[in-house]
Amino acid sequence: MPEPCAALAPARRVNSAPRSLALALSAAFVLGLGISLIPTPAAAEFRLCNRTQSRVGIALGYKDGDAWATEGWWNVAANSCETLLRGDLAARFYYLYAVDYDQGGEWAGKAYMCTREKEFTIKGAEDCLARGFDRTGFFEVDTQEQKSWTVQLTESSQSKPSPAAAPLPPPRAKP
Repeated sequence: MPEPCAALAPARRVNSAPRSLALALSAAFVLGLGISLIPTPAAAEFRLCNRTQSRVGIALGYKDGDAWATEGWWNVAANSCETLLRGDLAARFYYLYAVDYDQGGEWAGKAYMCTREKEFTIKGAEDCLARGFDRTGFFEVDTQEQKSWTVQLTESSQSKPSPAAAPLPPPRAKP
């Protein structure tokens, strides 16, 4: 006849939470370390850093297909940066115009494009006044065909507005 089963003493319960927690933390650390070692592509973009004590307004000119386009206004606080375009840069040359809201003055050049006082996107750089826009001198930024570029505006690169300027040809296209 089979013997009756002996009653088993209750097993001592072991708290497995510290061990489970330690394993989970170890796994998270190894996973985090592995992810941090995977090379990630740098974010490509066109940025502007305002290294002055004033707020500035930014307008940008660029080649859009076969025509020129201008966009504005980005308002950039003193001593801060703003991304104007995201993604790989498609052209070598970009054009900027900036105005100092607090102290007056501007960062301008001899490449004339269309702007207006309020937010805008304007196609074409010709006949600005006849089309009801302002004609504004932008300065050229040569990105040297890099995929990302940052422009630094400083007070020493700023000029006071000139009373009149001679018309110049539109910005040059990518060679």
